[in-house]
Amino acid sequence: MTKFEPGVTIQAGGGTTTPGYMPGFGNDFETEALPGALPQGMNSPQKCEYGLYGEQLSGTAFTDVRPERTWCYRIRPSVKHSARYERIDLPYWKTAPHVPEGVTSLGQYRWNPVPHEEGLTWLTGMRTMTTAGDVNTQVGMAAHVYLVTESMVDSYFYSADSELLVVPQEGKLRFFTELGIIDIAPQEIAILPRGLVYRVEVLEGPARGFVCENYGQKFELPGRGPIGANCMANPRDFKAPVAAFEDREVPSTLTIKWCGQFHETRIGHSPLDVVAWHGNYAPLKYDLKTYCPVGAILFDHPDPSIFTVLTAPSAVPGTANIDFVLFRERWMVAENTFRPPWYHKNVMSELMGNIYGQYDAKPQGFVPGGMSLHNMMLPHGPDREAFEKASNANLGPDKLDNTMSFMFETRFPQHLTEFAGKEVPLQDDYIDCWDSLEKKFDGTPGRK
Repeated sequence: MTKFEPGVTIQAGGGTTTPGYMPGFGNDFETEALPGALPQGMNSPQKCEYGLYGEQLSGTAFTDVRPERTWCYRIRPSVKHSARYERIDLPYWKTAPHVPEGVTSLGQYRWNPVPHEEGLTWLTGMRTMTTAGDVNTQVGMAAHVYLVTESMVDSYFYSADSELLVVPQEGKLRFFTELGIIDIAPQEIAILPRGLVYRVEVLEGPARGFVCENYGQKFELPGRGPIGANCMANPRDFKAPVAAFEDREVPSTLTIKWCGQFHETRIGHSPLDVVAWHGNYAPLKYDLKTYCPVGAILFDHPDPSIFTVLTAPSAVPGTANIDFVLFRERWMVAENTFRPPWYHKNVMSELMGNIYGQYDAKPQGFVPGGMSLHNMMLPHGPDREAFEKASNANLGPDKLDNTMSFMFETRFPQHLTEFAGKEVPLQDDYIDCWDSLEKKFDGTPGRK
């Protein structure tokens, strides 16, 4: 049996500074940080190698059509990472149902970037913008902005409520999870499963970005239907981390989010002690630059659903609990067509964020780091500048460049928090962007 030195971090492949990854969305992975730590041919041997404990982390019901679970072989079972809990307050992290008095969610809203603050970690720097649904019935979501300037030191976290979709806009973060290390930067995303323990370190700061907290069914790749087997987000471009673990005897805290409440427990060691694992329930990262958009190549502007990267289904087929939609660089070639998004209102509530560049339907005001909200059944669409430009453009092939925005879209109304309604720099004049649209009606036959 190989010996390892207590107090050090060990990762599969022998390194810890450059994370290693395995490709595939929903794959069954297997990885070990020490040779022979992963049992073969069975999950629960009478005695595990290295004196490890076998433990299963389940992300779905045992009887699901395709259960998602991961077998972990760890230095201590998770019951040793849990002691008596003490309720703590993280006042800016809100959970649905949350409908504060004096805040109106009915309207079209747009915000400037949330300014950075010093001394914030992943937990203290989370700022909730909207909530939707009900965490107690495991439906809906919340949309957050994170502001992080300091690493979590001997401090760890997991959410029993939700999986988190992380979308960086500035800075670089490292998620040291039970199952390995993930580094992400702008133009990448990370998916952190419900129940997974991790800490967050700042690699380049200050760091700011967006988080979609999913209370419902897990994110999955959308069905492509007639699009076929290729394009959009391809499974091979999602990366799971190789095994990495800590064997550190230091006073530590573990914070748990459970039904919207935060509780802290104190332990005497790092809980990131999984030496080997196998399964299909794991954190992932994805490079948004590998998303291959599809679109109209003759006429008309298709529905934005063709830009869906990930979807979390609801109980109503075809109506998502959450869609994560990406608007990135692409060619526009449709003939005799108004090419930007058309005016519309729909059953979905749309929170958008700008990662970089300029969004084609709102060339002014929607800045990188900024957000907008168009709640369910409220009309929205291009401002006058975008409308006039698109209506009179030379319709040759046009490369829409220097742009990357996204949308957290849900079937539930999104309720503003007090932070979103009263503290974030709201663009009070956003609703006025449609004031200058003119009546162009002319009843003369053949007149356009």
